[in-house]
Amino acid sequence: MMWARHKMDNEVNNRTCEVIKDGRFKVTKWKEIQVGDVIRLRKNDFIPADILLLSSSEPNSLCYVETAELDGETNLKFKMALETTHQYLQKENSLATFDGFVECEEPNNRLDKFTGTLFWRNTSFSLDADKILLRGCVIRNTDFCHGLVIFAGADTKIMRNSGKTRFKRTKIDYLMNYMVYTIFVLLSLISAGLAIGHAYWEAQVGNYSWYLYDGEDSSPSYRGFLNFWGYIIVLNTMVPISLYVSVEVIRLGQSYFINWDLQMYYFEKDTPAKARTTTLNEQLGQIHYIFSDKTGTLTQNIMTFKKCCINGKIYGDHRDASQHNHSKIEQVDFSWNTYADGKLAFYDHYLIEQIQSGKEPEVRQFFFLLAICHTVMVDRIDGQLNYQAASPDEGALVSAARDFGFAFLARTQNTITISEMGTERTYTVLAILDFNSDRKRMSIIVRTPEGSIRLYCKGADTVIYERLHRMNPTKQETQDALDVFANETLRTLCLCYKEIEENEFEEWNKKFMAASVASTNRDEALDKVYEEIEKDLILLGATAIEDKLQDGVPETISKLAKADIKIWVLTGDKKETAENIGFACELLTEETTICYGEDINALLNTRIENQRNKGGVYAKLVPQVQEPFFPPGGNRALIITGSWLNEILLEKKTKTSKILKLKFPRTEEERRMRTQSKRRLEAKKEQRQKNFVDLACECSAVICCRVTPKQKAMVVDLVKRYKKAITLAIGDGANDVNMIKTAHIGVGISGQEGMQAVMSSDYSFAQFRYLQRLLLVHGRWSYIRMCKFLRYFFYKNFAFTLVHFWYSFFNGYSAQTAYEDWFITLYNVLYSSLPVLLMGLLDQDVSDKLSLRFPGLYVVGQRDLLFNYKRFFVSLLHGVLTSMILFFIPLGAYLQTVGQDGEAPSDYQSFAVTIASALVITVNFQIGLDTSYWTFVNAFSIFGSIALYFGIMFDLHSAGIHVLFPAAFKFTGTASNALRQPYIWLTIILTVAVCLLPVVAIRFLSMTIWPSESDKIQKHRKRLKAEEQWKRRPYVFRRGMSSRRSAYAFSHQRGYADLISTGRSIRKKRSPLDAIIADGTAEYRRTVES
Repeated sequence: MMWARHKMDNEVNNRTCEVIKDGRFKVTKWKEIQVGDVIRLRKNDFIPADILLLSSSEPNSLCYVETAELDGETNLKFKMALETTHQYLQKENSLATFDGFVECEEPNNRLDKFTGTLFWRNTSFSLDADKILLRGCVIRNTDFCHGLVIFAGADTKIMRNSGKTRFKRTKIDYLMNYMVYTIFVLLSLISAGLAIGHAYWEAQVGNYSWYLYDGEDSSPSYRGFLNFWGYIIVLNTMVPISLYVSVEVIRLGQSYFINWDLQMYYFEKDTPAKARTTTLNEQLGQIHYIFSDKTGTLTQNIMTFKKCCINGKIYGDHRDASQHNHSKIEQVDFSWNTYADGKLAFYDHYLIEQIQSGKEPEVRQFFFLLAICHTVMVDRIDGQLNYQAASPDEGALVSAARDFGFAFLARTQNTITISEMGTERTYTVLAILDFNSDRKRMSIIVRTPEGSIRLYCKGADTVIYERLHRMNPTKQETQDALDVFANETLRTLCLCYKEIEENEFEEWNKKFMAASVASTNRDEALDKVYEEIEKDLILLGATAIEDKLQDGVPETISKLAKADIKIWVLTGDKKETAENIGFACELLTEETTICYGEDINALLNTRIENQRNKGGVYAKLVPQVQEPFFPPGGNRALIITGSWLNEILLEKKTKTSKILKLKFPRTEEERRMRTQSKRRLEAKKEQRQKNFVDLACECSAVICCRVTPKQKAMVVDLVKRYKKAITLAIGDGANDVNMIKTAHIGVGISGQEGMQAVMSSDYSFAQFRYLQRLLLVHGRWSYIRMCKFLRYFFYKNFAFTLVHFWYSFFNGYSAQTAYEDWFITLYNVLYSSLPVLLMGLLDQDVSDKLSLRFPGLYVVGQRDLLFNYKRFFVSLLHGVLTSMILFFIPLGAYLQTVGQDGEAPSDYQSFAVTIASALVITVNFQIGLDTSYWTFVNAFSIFGSIALYFGIMFDLHSAGIHVLFPAAFKFTGTASNALRQPYIWLTIILTVAVCLLPVVAIRFLSMTIWPSESDKIQKHRKRLKAEEQWKRRPYVFRRGMSSRRSAYAFSHQRGYADLISTGRSIRKKRSPLDAIIADGTAEYRRTVES
């Protein structure tokens, strides 16, 4: 994991860009860039630091950037340099001598804000976020630009949002460590007890038995002390030293299985799943909460024109030109239109017939409106039209109009050219009434070539319907269509127009011009003027755009919900958009009661007041019973914005002016009062946060919108802290990195937003739908395998080691081993290691298909049912009982016996061989009972381990090896002498049977009387082989209740209207880059004399 991240960091640090050094631009690595450097970036370059834009190849030094890695939006944003730097900082020599001084805010994580001042040429210039290019963005549609590095490295805003890198460990890791501590304590206690026993035995027996004299005259207590350390050595195999190595081997193997899973391989982008860590696999089977980004994670971030309603009629279904519906029909052929881009998949041939025939003028008027009412900018690349929109929605609508015969071709500061069914017409633009998040609409006023003036408007249905003329015959039909579109989770817009008289426009235009130059409250004045003209509108119809979900998202969410995994969506997008996606992916349904920020705030205030009233002495004596926030029953969801989140969680920052007015405490009393006040505030904040988490966890779905990366991480941390639940965060952009690092497990989607999330993640793949396989199959299998492995490992070690304990009672507590030394050495290495490793790698209770079909199987991991302290002590007890049987049955069999040759087989070495043979057979057969999924490899490992034991034992007991190493191999001939006795074989068989038959009986009874869910599925697996097809939840119509949801999802910032109206965006002929680098001057540049 660390090596993979090091490689990626190394790759990023060694990217190159051009930096001015010694008066010229030189290629420099990113890691060498420093604050104050002047750099040059070219088209499609990643930005290496937070830089102040000085100049660019575009008019007015505009620079277009793609911010997908920051905010998940793939539509382009524009930045613009200061006018003075645009004029004077174009040539290389002028950039090299630039001596401006920038005073700005300290490094912070606010992506949308920047405050600073540039001091240059005895003048100060205000700087804001529109002049800053942030690291992580990509330069688009701009040949080159120059910038001054403001923040570099860890001080950049993207890095400030990344959060701390945490070392992640699984819940089983922590539990395993505590169990090893418990074993250490048991080892010490057992060794101490046996040492005391030896001291007592020496005092009572050893000192008075002349034949036991060893030439040492030590006291019994000293001998007991030495024996304590002797038993620590003899019983050290109780402590599973090899356990940690085996665990890591298993995890490595499971990670490779994830990497090799072809069902998580995305063919379109040649992207396999990748386990970027090998330490968290089993935790994938214990997830309680998933925190998901929206844009690019749940959605494809691709908008598609799907349907429309024109003049009260719905278009977009599968039907032919005669209005007959067909389930199977060919896609509409747009080859008749030379401007069509061929990307739109549309199946309603009747709409094409209506457009081409022109029988209904409203149909053509509808698409004309889409082609003219927008702030899209157009460019021609290799003769093809290329649109740049302020939002993907707007781009989708203009592209749809182009496909249907109304292509937007060009624009100037005050004209716009449209191709209407092959005929080019140019309209004069009189005013653009731009969109903002309060207006939720945009309008354009144009003069037609015939001289008439029209206003075209599009916007959210909630605001358009308030401004319609009373006489709109299709108003109700369009509203019904909006309900249909909303039920299909499509994003809707209403389109309308208005004829304007010349004198009415002249009167309004005077007010518009006055508001445009207002020195104070300009936005409010403009909005007021806009309201005067945007009324008495004629409704044309509505569009329906699909914000395309990734394939399989609703199905995945449905299955994860059945696995009792709660999904929270944390997004920086608008509330309406997030809510609409919630319905699309079935997190929300029509039966869901949605609670918003104000509702939550009221509930929390009531709860705090109740808790305060119940406080005092009585509360300390009687524990409080946590009452639910909502009455039982009902399906509730929480939708909350980032601003409400800050207010509810008391995270609002104190203003700097107030901080500066604070006085230092002068007396001890003041210091004490201030400390108490601070503690009370912290306690109140903590209680408030806990109440919020309790309330949110009562909801079936939670959607947090307009949240910053820091808030995403805070929400994850709150659930971790107050619910003690295992969390998983999944995202695809740099704005998700902090959340990914905070969660127990981070998953990166390698999608349209670059690799920032992937580089910080623990697991990565290309599609959200693969998450169900990662958790329900790989996660659940890994958890089950690891739990079985650990339980068996503890069992076999206790069964092996505690034979020494029972033997101590018969050898004067002398720390003599019950086995041959070489057997002790090889037991964990060769005789019992391979079967348990293979079980940890290959075992599965049910197949992958059944795991996905029955998500309820997942809950065993969430509830820690397969490995906990109870299971540990059961394994310990099983090992103790097995060790007793392994020792006492051979002991009883050997007490008074005579072999076939008349000699007693009850010597120490034969006894050791008998116990060792019974132990190896028992533990290997035991793992056979624990194995659910048999393969040839498993069977070979079990019987191969037993055969290997006997083969090695006969070799180690041979006379030849004894001759070579007489001191090391003392059991000469023991195996051949002992194992030729049928009596010993019967003893071994009896011992193995007594060890295993009770286990078989208990397993049979439990599967018959108390079968688990997986037992039931295993029993009927042949009947359940047919795969169950997922079906979308049917819509339940409820009379009197509108299902329409406003989904005007244009970019939350203003569009390009200001750039268009001022003419700054219109591309002029520029000198080539070579000419600018050269000493010659360009026409548009003024030379600065210093």
